[in-house]
Order: sequence, then C-alpha cells, then structure tokens
Amino acid sequence: MGKGDEMVQEVLAPRPGRPVEPGEPAQWRCEVTVVFTSPAATLAALRRAAALASQLAAEINLVAPHVVPYPLPLENPPVRLALTESRFADFAKESPIEIKVRVYLCRDRWEALKVVLHPCSLVVVGAQKRPWPTEEKALARMLRREGHKVVLIEKE
Repeated sequence: MGKGDEMVQEVLAPRPGRPVEPGEPAQWRCEVTVVFTSPAATLAALRRAAALASQLAAEINLVAPHVVPYPLPLENPPVRLALTESRFADFAKESPIEIKVRVYLCRDRWEALKVVLHPCSLVVVGAQKRPWPTEEKALARMLRREGHKVVLIEKE
C-alpha cells in the first residue's frame, strides 16, 4: 500500500487551549498517537494519552485505520464514512484536551500504520486484559520492532 492508496478524513474536536498568536513562530510539537483498537480499550488509551500529553505539552492524534475489503473500491467502504467519522468524533469529545482524529481507508491495517506513523512515534495502544496473546498485544510488539515507543494500556 502506498500513500496514494489511502484516503484521509480528519475530524477535529476543539478543546480550550492557548491559541497560537499571529506571527508567533511555529514550534515543534510533541505528539502522542492513539491507535483505535476497540471502543472500550481506546477510551482507556485516550485517558492515558491525555495524561501523557498534558505532562509533555503534546497533542493527541487518534489514528483509525478502517479496512476496506478487496471486492470493494477503496473509496467505497462497507460502512458510510460519515458514520465512522461521527463515531470517532464522539471519542474525541471524551478527552479533556484537543484530539485530532484521522480515519484512514486502507486494505491492510498494519501497512497503513507503517505509512502514517512518524519514525520513533510515541504510540498508546489499548487492549482488553487477557492472559493469552491478543491482536492488540501483537500490534504493540510490531510497533516496538519498527522503533516506536509504545505504551500498552490493558483494560479489565
């Protein structure tokens, strides 16, 4: 999958904060990226990401790879994009700080993450607490192997 194979939709949930003044130099911003896994696990991950972001003066990006099966065109997912966007906007409203939500239409979730994550990203992954290996734990391992700093939040 290449960068041209994905379609990006952004939903911004505004939160109070210090606005950048006109003429103020752009500064490098630290980012905390939360990867959507499941609703409950992602909410737990967003809470932890909010705590991290406030300590680091960072912004939070919620990345949601949305897999479109091969029989369908990439631009035509099985669930309407507007419905998906509103679902993730609801997640953003739960956070005490601003969250940028990015929905990526893709064929392979892992390949999409490889393309959209910056090198050495700080990534928060939510998972259900299980004594056996889960897809979320495997995702965290793969992200670590790629050089990202990963925080795995296991929700009871």
